[in-house]
Amino acid sequence: MNIDWIRDLCLSFPRATEEEVWTDDLTFKVAGKMFAHTPLIPARVWLSFKASPEKFAELTERPGIIPAPYLARAQWVALETRDAIPPQELAPLLRESYDMVVAKLPRKTREALQSPKPSMRAQSSSRTKSKRSSRKPSRKKKKPSR
Repeated sequence: MNIDWIRDLCLSFPRATEEEVWTDDLTFKVAGKMFAHTPLIPARVWLSFKASPEKFAELTERPGIIPAPYLARAQWVALETRDAIPPQELAPLLRESYDMVVAKLPRKTREALQSPKPSMRAQSSSRTKSKRSSRKPSRKKKKPSR
């Protein structure tokens, strides 16, 4: 298991993005919220991700898995080695991390993640149409009769 495998897996999730937030670190996000993080250079931990409270307690009891530095109170775990969790077990844990982050997003953002990504042209024309249709027709005021 290597960073390319992690990258391919995380970017396979709907609308997931990658970003180099800190120098030599790769962070995977959905709607601007982190769900996984890995350093690109040798470091104390190899991969960090969000876990449910139950999984957090279960995973941190295993060798090679610790509460993630700086993120443990948010229920993140960190793998100290690449073989701390086998790939077939890690893949669903990363998807669960992604799903937990998506579940906390505002409803409109979640709905936007599920819809097909519109083009910029389609977005601008739909905005223009909605502005036009929401306008009330202007009425001329009647002059009071004497």
